[in-house]
Amino acid sequence: MFRPKQILVYMFSLVLLSACGQGEKKMDLGNMQNFSQSDSTVNFQPNWESIKENYEDPKWFNDQKFGIFIHWGAYSVPAYGSEWYPRLMYMDTAVFTAQLDHQSSGPSDVYKHHVKEWGKQKDFGYKDFIPMFKGEKFNAEEWISLFKKAGAKYIIPVADHHDGFAMYDSKTTRWNSVDMGPNRDILGELFQEGRKQDMIMGASSHFAFNWSFYNKKDHFDTTNPEYADLYSSKGQNLEEPVSEEFKKRWWNRTTDLIDNYQPEILWFDFYLDIPDFEELRPKIAAYYYNKGNEWGKEVVINDKNFNHEAFPEGTVIYDLERGKLPGIRKLPWQTDTSIGKNSWSHVTNWESKNTNQLIDDLVDIVSKNGNLLLNVGPKADGTIPEDQKKILLQIGDWLDVNGEAIYETEYWETFGEGPTEVKKGHHSEGENKDFTGQDIRFTKKGDKLFAIMMAWPEDGKVNIESLGDNSEFGRDFKVKNIRLLGSDAKVKFVRNEKGLKVENLGKKSGDYAHVLELTKA
Repeated sequence: MFRPKQILVYMFSLVLLSACGQGEKKMDLGNMQNFSQSDSTVNFQPNWESIKENYEDPKWFNDQKFGIFIHWGAYSVPAYGSEWYPRLMYMDTAVFTAQLDHQSSGPSDVYKHHVKEWGKQKDFGYKDFIPMFKGEKFNAEEWISLFKKAGAKYIIPVADHHDGFAMYDSKTTRWNSVDMGPNRDILGELFQEGRKQDMIMGASSHFAFNWSFYNKKDHFDTTNPEYADLYSSKGQNLEEPVSEEFKKRWWNRTTDLIDNYQPEILWFDFYLDIPDFEELRPKIAAYYYNKGNEWGKEVVINDKNFNHEAFPEGTVIYDLERGKLPGIRKLPWQTDTSIGKNSWSHVTNWESKNTNQLIDDLVDIVSKNGNLLLNVGPKADGTIPEDQKKILLQIGDWLDVNGEAIYETEYWETFGEGPTEVKKGHHSEGENKDFTGQDIRFTKKGDKLFAIMMAWPEDGKVNIESLGDNSEFGRDFKVKNIRLLGSDAKVKFVRNEKGLKVENLGKKSGDYAHVLELTKA
């Protein structure tokens, strides 16, 4: 919600934009040493020693467990390939995948599709999709209400993607959703409605890679200086280091986002971890954490941290893209993945994962002290496709019954048991197999331990080896009572050296993972 002072600033910025015409919104690129913060709120100095000493992962983040990511932008207009359409439409020779680990010769499929459907990139460039991006059916209340029904506790819309188009009322670039496209403050509307519905609101910045996102060749519009503020000022030299001017632009764009929206979570994509940004990383962390103090909020940074030295452990929340961990991490962490198997943004050939897989992922991640950030891809008009809605509501129905085993829980002595192993690392989810009825995951809360069966056991009974008389994990947990959440079955159990044998489970409690609540004697 805008305060009177903010309204005056907003009105002034419109006048300023009108006077400036095309190009960057006129502003001082700024001194990145100046934090503009009062002494009473500066607990963090712009170095890792100070941040390590003063920062602690807030408990509230670890308690929430489930959030929603939103990839929506001008790339949703062509709705082809993925959100990397703006990059790949200019790739006429070598193509790099989103994983940045594979190269093939020849024009990309997206490049050929663009020429066929839209014309040559000199005549119709990515910039020309922006006026077509109207979002005419976007309704922040509908989105937030859906996410709340899905059981999400926090929301992270993409504020700045690699493409350079800001989905908010940016004070630093004309390429923003208020001055172009939808002519609405998309992020602002989501933040206002999310906070109205008691959601924790975050924002993601992928802008660092804008420096090198677009292929620069004379037969593309990407080399036209008139559009350098969208396509970046980088030249055609692929090895050109990030310029000081771009670093200042990144700094001002990021602090503008922080100052004007006060996100509780700031999520960074890759490329910020390259050596060129080394000096800025502790500075932006200190700036943001000090701002949190100023606002009276505990705030968190999420970072993929491909380069594990970029953000030292314990200074940010570690985030894994489309991957999980094989075991417990005592510090909080997060998986970000998409409902879509093949894209983050809406595409016409979108393939959704199934609800069972996503709930199993949530359970597995939470048992290892992590959170799940699940992405949705709305259409260009602002509607969320029905198949994605259905999946979100099915997750919400499951959490209505079993959420006690997820929210505000802690990891146990062991995350679980069973034959199915989980691959480690970014982009490893495609290597994982489905869980079985022998796979069990644990969480705990107070005097209760939750044993979550990832699939219904074929014979209607289960033996939990980790809770046997001789188990190193089960010795100190004597079971007083067991119930199956969502069921009235009178569960029976017996414990011996081989495990805790649970029988008489009755009918399935639902279609997905099944939770046994064990009360400690």
